[in-house]
Amino acid sequence: MRTGTHGNLPSELTGLVGRGAELDVLGRLLDASRLVTVTGVGGVGKSRLTVAAARAAQERFPDGVWLAGLSSVRDPALLALTLAEALGLTDHTVRAPRVVLAEHLADRTLLLVLDGFEQLVDECAELVVELLGRAPGLRVLAAGRRAFAVDGERVFPLAPLDGGDSVRLLAARAGAADPGFAADPGVLAELCARLDGIPLALELAAARLRALSPEQVLDRLDDRFRLLAGGTRGVLPRHRTLRTAIGWSHELCTARERLLWARLSVFAGRFDLDAAEYVCSGPDLPVEEVLDVLGELLDQSLLVREDTAAGIRYRMLETVRVYGAGWLDSLGDAGRLRRRHRDWYLGLATWCEVDWFGDRQAEVAALVEAELPNLRLALDCCLEDPEEVHLGRFLAGTLWFFWAGCGRLAEGRLWLDRALSHEAAHGTDADTSRLKALWVLGYVAALQGDGVAALGALHECREGAEAAGNAVATAYAVHRMGCLALVSDDMGRAGELLGAALEQYRAAGELNSNVLMCQVELAMVLAFQGDLPAARELCEEVRELCEERGERWTKTYALYVLAYAALDAGDPAAARRLLSECVSVNHAFRDLVGLVLAVELLALVTVAEGHAAEAALLQGAVEPVWGSVGLQLFGSGYFNAPRLMCEERCREVLGRAEYAAAAARGRDLGVDALAERALRGPVRQPAGRAGAALPGPGNGGGPQPPGGVLRASRTAG
Repeated sequence: MRTGTHGNLPSELTGLVGRGAELDVLGRLLDASRLVTVTGVGGVGKSRLTVAAARAAQERFPDGVWLAGLSSVRDPALLALTLAEALGLTDHTVRAPRVVLAEHLADRTLLLVLDGFEQLVDECAELVVELLGRAPGLRVLAAGRRAFAVDGERVFPLAPLDGGDSVRLLAARAGAADPGFAADPGVLAELCARLDGIPLALELAAARLRALSPEQVLDRLDDRFRLLAGGTRGVLPRHRTLRTAIGWSHELCTARERLLWARLSVFAGRFDLDAAEYVCSGPDLPVEEVLDVLGELLDQSLLVREDTAAGIRYRMLETVRVYGAGWLDSLGDAGRLRRRHRDWYLGLATWCEVDWFGDRQAEVAALVEAELPNLRLALDCCLEDPEEVHLGRFLAGTLWFFWAGCGRLAEGRLWLDRALSHEAAHGTDADTSRLKALWVLGYVAALQGDGVAALGALHECREGAEAAGNAVATAYAVHRMGCLALVSDDMGRAGELLGAALEQYRAAGELNSNVLMCQVELAMVLAFQGDLPAARELCEEVRELCEERGERWTKTYALYVLAYAALDAGDPAAARRLLSECVSVNHAFRDLVGLVLAVELLALVTVAEGHAAEAALLQGAVEPVWGSVGLQLFGSGYFNAPRLMCEERCREVLGRAEYAAAAARGRDLGVDALAERALRGPVRQPAGRAGAALPGPGNGGGPQPPGGVLRASRTAG
């Protein structure tokens, strides 16, 4: 599906110094080859150059330029998922992520930029070759310390800056830190020569020029070079230079700064102050001192501050992080710090699950999105140790709201399957964490359309929960069995199971988004069976509870049923207001299931309002999105009835050819454009065939046949 945007390249905070010739060469290589890899020592500027080259080439790629940062990815199973995430893809199905990628890229002309792949070079090379083979319009620009070594690859070894550019970079960065900076050009040139023109080394040196003169920096660096002159045999001189530059910065740090540097290396990607204070503090670094020390590392360019949707975050450059990790290993403290890191993110996930049922849902979604690399690292840490597998199951299960509510079903399925496949050192099948992982797996698998796996997990959960006397886990298993029956058109069983689950939830005192969703799903069953008043009553209650709590995600599903009821009552304007809120929230949360259900019904509203061409366009637009969700409308006759009714009415007004043309235009929209179009509503048209109004309640008909949309759909199942 098209995303509706032209890429995700970051904005540059500081200008690129020099590299004009290199940019020209990269541009020519991209013209001549579909795979170009920039190689070089860490810190030489590969990432900055590739992003600059990609930005310069943007106009040549109508489907965008997309950057995938891979430096924090250590698990090969997450590689394709990370690329899909970078491309803005959300896929709810059980298809392998690499298949989703290949299908998405097959007919597109775009540039994919891969940064920091060397820890997974073989797996990444295999995936790149496969994608290039299946997508003739794809080109790949990669940056790493080594090449892929595959046929057709053009390798561009990036050299350090020459003398003039290195002096300009050093002076520019020093001047940015200290507007009054002035120095003898000859001393700066000698300093740059000692650092071999490696940009990262120059950046680190520039940070020191606020406290030291260039001559003092040069003297200290000379001492450091002499100390390392007999360094490890076989290491390239420029590798030694970079290690020297970082080691020199390390040596100039205070003991507290070195300690925090080492401990911060346990984070994957970005982290916030709260996490740093918890993970890195201790008797030798009190929590109240962490902020000051972190600020000192920022001042020395050893950390980068970034403003994100989840708030202020800090990031350590990969080369700097690796140096700190080596220091942490030498201290013998890496294992303890990884466990503290794991504990923090277990706690974070737990609080996010609680906060999901409240007015912080949008913040929670942004927070978990920002912390996903660290949550992955915590999951890995749990599953590496048989003594802690139960923690991995707990964490994978606790993130149900992210997997199901924020478009991460494929990744959730990966972690849940992995956690449940591990043998725990202790516990039984009735272990609470295992039961939770099982019902969440059943939920995720059901949303993916994998009914066999869903039913197996839910039966196992129910049997284990009943044997253990765990009433809450039993309720969740029964609830999700009812949901599975609902999308399978077994309304009698769905009503029985969902009703029983609600009673069990209430008896256990359970109230959260899941419980309210159970009530909405029961309302759907009642509506499909023709009892719209009872369905409306259940959803109005859910709506009221959600508004009291500030809960928005479950509320949208209640609004979806209420929109059905409004349309049934002949009030398409009210239905549109309700569905517009559904579209807005589900798009913000990346919940494609909720989004496409709302748009399907909105298309019927649109034709009822007299805009058949726009309704046909909306119907066409959701078709490729369903491909990312699973079986269209779950393969359900009940859910599909409004779509069939809308299509029939559109064809009556437009004719088959015009309907097909409008639907084809819709299929070219991406998810973002679809949501924008749905929220904007139809543009008023002059009277004519495409805008002809359908019979309304006051002139011989309504927006649906007698008995209403949902009651008519009862026979479709």
